[in-house]
Amino acid sequence: MIRVVVVDDEALVRSGFQMILNASEGIRVVATAEGAEAADVIRREMPDVVLLDIRMPDVDGLTVLQQIRTLSEPPNVAMLTTFDTDEYILTALRSGAAGFLLKDTEPEQLAQLVRTLAAGGVVMSPKASRALLRGHPGAGAPQDADLARVGLLSDRERDVLALVAEGLSNGDIGTRIHLSAGTVKDHVSSILTKLRVSSRVQAALLAQRAGLLRRNGDDPARDNAR
Repeated sequence: MIRVVVVDDEALVRSGFQMILNASEGIRVVATAEGAEAADVIRREMPDVVLLDIRMPDVDGLTVLQQIRTLSEPPNVAMLTTFDTDEYILTALRSGAAGFLLKDTEPEQLAQLVRTLAAGGVVMSPKASRALLRGHPGAGAPQDADLARVGLLSDRERDVLALVAEGLSNGDIGTRIHLSAGTVKDHVSSILTKLRVSSRVQAALLAQRAGLLRRNGDDPARDNAR
């Protein structure tokens, strides 16, 4: 059972997400909270996944994120926003969030995104991520050093990185390109080391910036012998 805490200052959002997720197999919202109480609720419930509003009037989502990242086993966190471009999103991702979702995400997609988070994957709303990169030119223009590090990746590692950026877990990536989850884990570890980043979401952002997602029309399994 995937345990979820939903944090938002709007009661309608909290109840809506709770209703949708509790109706999904294998997922249970164990608590909902507003900003000021969020960190204490998360410490008490120790959920697998937190859906965290990025903008709240009393305690904003960035503050809550910083508080729960100090836990010995912090949950996987996705930031919630109503804006296509939110000035805080990049800061949240660099601070350890595993992705971000628009609050108008389709109900049928929400449960799958929570499962992706619980499996250690990255979730980023395609609409919001494109707008975010357009709205932050510095984020959308990779530095030469970043591009050079991407160039250190093997073709197989590039395939894995592109799938990481799609939000797939190690098991899902392995299924897609016919590798064991352990082999994918080794590839991801190598990718993080070569890119000099500390998390999958940072690697995913770099993949987007470097244009690797334009490879999605290709079939990563086209050459399993590489």
